[in-house]
Amino acid sequence: MSPIKPTFQFNLGYALGGGGTRGFAHIGALKALNEYGMKPEIIVGTSAGALAGVFYADGFEPEEIYELFIKKDFLQLAKLSLPNAGLLKSTGLYNLLKSNLRSKKFEQLKTPFMCVATDWVKGESVTFSEGDQLVESVVASCSVPIIFQPQYINGVAYVDGGVFKNFPVSLIRKQCKYVVGVNVSKVSPLKEMANLIKMSEQTFRMMANANTLLDRDLADILIEPPGVNNMSMFDMKNIAKIEKIGYLSTHEIMQDKKYQTIVKRCLRYEELRGMVKKYIDQTTI
Repeated sequence: MSPIKPTFQFNLGYALGGGGTRGFAHIGALKALNEYGMKPEIIVGTSAGALAGVFYADGFEPEEIYELFIKKDFLQLAKLSLPNAGLLKSTGLYNLLKSNLRSKKFEQLKTPFMCVATDWVKGESVTFSEGDQLVESVVASCSVPIIFQPQYINGVAYVDGGVFKNFPVSLIRKQCKYVVGVNVSKVSPLKEMANLIKMSEQTFRMMANANTLLDRDLADILIEPPGVNNMSMFDMKNIAKIEKIGYLSTHEIMQDKKYQTIVKRCLRYEELRGMVKKYIDQTTI
């Protein structure tokens, strides 16, 4: 008697990890994956991964996402505040999402999307995937504690999802036959501890890196762009370089025969799904 094969809700899912401005490598990775014909049926993101993921789920091409940020300065996305719950407010990021996202609710996105945040009071990971607080959920996922003030949703304070789940592969693992994971948060040695922001960044990176270990092993295709770990989480001057690293390294990684097999299976799946849809459309006319 042959074993029962597992059934999956989705064929392909993307899991995009947190990492501040190093997350612009996600844009390059998405661009490269597009060129292979890969089409995710669900996307989950943490922090920078949620930011790239929500625009991609909303139907933006990677090049369009890149253009939204390329001319931005860090202080255009954050506003200095009195240091009570955080040094900065995410006002600029909130406004950018509010004014550019075509969808106002999770349910309106072209691709199902989930983002991860942390309940700052209860100290537990929370996943948002429905409702009309799409912008607030993504901002919450990006709110690095100490650096940024918490984002309040229905009276609850939320901070960056990377506190407990920086690389959220496990959140869609059981739902997907294949998962592509892009991890941009490997730790590199701290050259200097000159100020509070750098020390806070390194502390957060070490914490986030520690909770990615399990999820790295769960991805069918693991993309970890080399070199981005040497970039600061808040460095907006190297966006173009980071995006290019993500693009080129993804193309290089995808040459692996094992990954090529997955690509072929995903393309075949899309071909069959298109044939089924065409048949259904013809028979319902």
